Amino acid sequence: MVRKFRLALAQINSTVGDIPGNTAKIIEYIERAREAQADLVAFPELAITGYPPEDLLFKTSFLQANVEAMHRVVAAAKGIALVVGYVELGSDIANAAAIGYDGQLIDTYQKMYLPNYGVFDEDRYFRRGDTCPVYTINGTVVGVNICEDIWYPVGSIAVQREAGAEVIVNINASPFHAGKRVYREKMIATRAADNELFVAYVNTVGGQDELVFDGASLIYDMDGELVARGNAFAEELIVTDLDIESVFRSRLRDPRPRKENPTILREIGKPRSIHVSDFQPRQREHLPISDLRDTMDDVEEVYRALVMGTRDYLHKSGFSKVVIGLSGGIDSALTAVVAVDALGRENVVGVGMPSRYSSDGSLSDSKELADKLGIPFWVVPIEPAHIAFTDMLEQQFQGTQPNVAEENVQARIRGNILMTISNKFGWMVLTTGNKSEMAMGYATLYGDMAGGFAVIKDVPKTLVYELCRWRNQHGEPSDPIPETIIDKAPSAELRPDQTDQDTLPPYDKLDPIVKAYVEEDYSLQEMVEMGHDPEAVRQVITFVDRNEYKRRQAPPGVKITPRAFGKDRRLPIVNRYRQF
Repeated sequence: MVRKFRLALAQINSTVGDIPGNTAKIIEYIERAREAQADLVAFPELAITGYPPEDLLFKTSFLQANVEAMHRVVAAAKGIALVVGYVELGSDIANAAAIGYDGQLIDTYQKMYLPNYGVFDEDRYFRRGDTCPVYTINGTVVGVNICEDIWYPVGSIAVQREAGAEVIVNINASPFHAGKRVYREKMIATRAADNELFVAYVNTVGGQDELVFDGASLIYDMDGELVARGNAFAEELIVTDLDIESVFRSRLRDPRPRKENPTILREIGKPRSIHVSDFQPRQREHLPISDLRDTMDDVEEVYRALVMGTRDYLHKSGFSKVVIGLSGGIDSALTAVVAVDALGRENVVGVGMPSRYSSDGSLSDSKELADKLGIPFWVVPIEPAHIAFTDMLEQQFQGTQPNVAEENVQARIRGNILMTISNKFGWMVLTTGNKSEMAMGYATLYGDMAGGFAVIKDVPKTLVYELCRWRNQHGEPSDPIPETIIDKAPSAELRPDQTDQDTLPPYDKLDPIVKAYVEEDYSLQEMVEMGHDPEAVRQVITFVDRNEYKRRQAPPGVKITPRAFGKDRRLPIVNRYRQF
């Protein structure tokens, strides 16, 4: 009889700290995998605690609750094997995977490669593992490892292959950014082909603070061919039959592993083999041919990430409704559409706050947007408050020329209005600034930066336009963003005839420089050599460096680029280093 191994990948949305809720969900998915007659079901990295738990890991009560939950999960896995991520607690703690079988804990694997870059701080918390175990489950040799372990070409996977692994189960909490999916898929395909085995990569899904996890779990075979792919940005149980005999046939024809230096593998980690269960032929219904699903393009992926990140941040924080200042501009329009797609039109309120400098279109375009979305649109003119502020400060400002202080008081009045509405009704304020503006400090503290969540704070302005055009062509309602909003010149409307380009370089020139400086750390000279305008480069460097203090006071928002402001990029506020 052909030796088949039925593998289930449980791509679930855990919530950090919700150990009871996460445990209940894991047990629910174990039951679904058992009904599908899976041999093994695998859950994401730290599925029991949620990822990343950060300094909750310093709380012994949290650690103990997570261990107790792990034992409940293992006990629930009757008649099936289980891999689930949790925090192992001993003399130290480890990012670990519990391996269970038929209700019993068999072993624990400790993550070997602890990432300590970008948003990751695992060296701050965890002890590194040093053992590379394999488990014979229903006659199939399965290696288990965790997230970063699979990214090393010669790492734990090579040791486990040498120990006889035919399948690698890699459990993950791999955050999304634009373009990562393609790189990730190429990497997993390469690991599978180089080691001549199946690689199953199960990824968590959902939003956690500024991070979004996109799911899109994968299984590749020993030829580097895709066997199964989970949906992106959705919970799912992926169940697949693996032809284990094909691994042996492939290895017979390939002499490469026989020529590797075993000393190098021993330096990586200690192998260990644990026999769990012999092969038992089973009569099972044939699974349907796996639907590999078309992947999303980059713009759709970003849009789905914004929606999921916004929905989960609100719901996991205990909020259901939001209020947004609608200016008639493209940033607030995109924020409103994302909010409606994330939360439902009944949970979004738009507020127009016209001033003496507002154009006719600021209100009419905002009302048209709100009508298309089906959301309430309140109008609260700021002129009375603007006059009051001008009168109150007349004596102190006497003899001075108007400048940005008078402009910014309008933004601060609007921020006060939105926060007062939030305070009155318990709705969260969504801010509307984009990454280009946040980079340049083109935002007002305690004004348009006031709020609970910044949906598009990591979205460059040029991408804002792409996202709006994409959304107008997809989803319901169709064409929600009026063309007049997309076509108008961006403006803060804080003085007569103002446009963004009075202060900033054109966005098609600004955004590539911001990317080069913020995300790639290029120097002034390197950016000029790339062809960027020297004056524009100097302006970007100056403004980005000068406004770190503002960004530290901004609300969190969805990370969609490889390097977002915040945890990804940690520069001192007091900093006298200058390139020119």
